[in-house]
Amino acid sequence: MKVLTSIAEVRGYRKEVSGSVGFVPTMGALHQGHLSLVERSLNETDHTIASIYVNPTQFDNPMDLANYPDSISVDLELLQAAGVSAVFMPTYDSLYPDDYAYEVNEKYFSKELCGANRPGHFTGVLTVVLKLLNLVKPQNAYFGEKDFQQLSLIKGMVEALFLETEIIGCPTVREADGLAMSSRNLKLSNCDRDKSSLFNNLLSNNLLSDEEIQKELGRTGFEVDYVVTKGDRRFGAVVMGDDLVPVRLIDNVEVIS
Repeated sequence: MKVLTSIAEVRGYRKEVSGSVGFVPTMGALHQGHLSLVERSLNETDHTIASIYVNPTQFDNPMDLANYPDSISVDLELLQAAGVSAVFMPTYDSLYPDDYAYEVNEKYFSKELCGANRPGHFTGVLTVVLKLLNLVKPQNAYFGEKDFQQLSLIKGMVEALFLETEIIGCPTVREADGLAMSSRNLKLSNCDRDKSSLFNNLLSNNLLSDEEIQKELGRTGFEVDYVVTKGDRRFGAVVMGDDLVPVRLIDNVEVIS
């Protein structure tokens, strides 16, 4: 597995490989959810490139950025064992030579749900994903459905800007108790981890309204950002932990009518 750290290296590597390329962008702290994306890419393309980059432009809270899990050495071992061809690990200066003077902004859906209380979050996401897709030039790029709003926005951007990459959404991978796998779960205390499965359990309860779920989550100690049903999908976001180490959990489930 090649480790690429500069723009020149990733461009040079991309020119060397023939056949189809699948791309799995990550922020590290890898878990089975990430590895399921890698496995899908390995099965569908000739070469799989992953990236590890904690993108500061998508964090609205500096404390959240500072507390984001970091396990680079373990991540690299996991990617190599999985069979990834190359991993791209850029720096801020290499990805943002403009110092974020240019950005990608979606005017509608990005202002709802997670975007309503996280100003600039999806602008940062779309901007970095566009940069990465332009550099890696994959035929396919794989994203988890846990971040369904993000997935929808990336698909929309790729279509709107005529990029020649197919964005493939992959099912959410869950713990045995139903909690969606997330790098942020590592920051949960034992007590909060034990309680966290209630989030998905309540979100999946088709007998309860959005308002009833919000009330029950609040009653059991969650700080609720939102619970909203849009079309055939219910979205939710909560915060656990304390003021020093808040842990934001998001999830979504299909609504069965």
